[in-house]
Amino acid sequence: MTLKLGVPSKGRLMEKTFDWFGARGMTLSRTGGEREYAAAVDGIAGVELVLLSAGEIPRELAAGRIHLGVTGTDLVREKIGDWRSRVAEISEMGFGFADLVIAVPHCWADVRILDDLDAAAAAFRVEHGHRLRIATKYHRLVRTFLRDYGVADYQLVDSQGATEGTVKNETAEAIADITSSGETLRANHLRVLEDGLILRSQATLFKSHAADWSDGAKQILRELEQRLGD
Repeated sequence: MTLKLGVPSKGRLMEKTFDWFGARGMTLSRTGGEREYAAAVDGIAGVELVLLSAGEIPRELAAGRIHLGVTGTDLVREKIGDWRSRVAEISEMGFGFADLVIAVPHCWADVRILDDLDAAAAAFRVEHGHRLRIATKYHRLVRTFLRDYGVADYQLVDSQGATEGTVKNETAEAIADITSSGETLRANHLRVLEDGLILRSQATLFKSHAADWSDGAKQILRELEQRLGD
């Protein structure tokens, strides 16, 4: 029996994940070239490393095809409906920090909070005959957040590229997107609403409830958790 651990396949998330496990006595490594997805784990028996994109890991966790996975809390909560019943957080990892926020054009001087956005959306619909557009890749999280705060008369439009550029390109009036420093928002003349924080995200180690947790996998997990100190 092996325990499958899914980790990001490239970039700083992969490097930080490798460092995080390495600091806990487990060496994660790619065994092929940059275009190969072969990988290995040393320092603990029975763990199979699976390299995936960060966006694929929530899907694989929900389906039970991997036992554990490292990805952002934002991706898990966006991609997995009723996520608490399907995965569990084992450990926050202390990197990959980002905030999912609602941002509006800086020139909207009277729109500071969500109540202002609701009023602006209603006025926009009267003036233009269609709903105010909010560009995002996070439809589930944004829709739930705006519903909870009573914002109506908007429509979410899918952003496939750089979300921050949609306002300038006139394909949206506002955005909901991930930001770490806020520099890209400011460069595109956008401002986060004072109460527009939807979610604080970071890289997290998740456990799948749907995976095969036979006695062998449970034993490997117990050893892994002892290594992690959680």
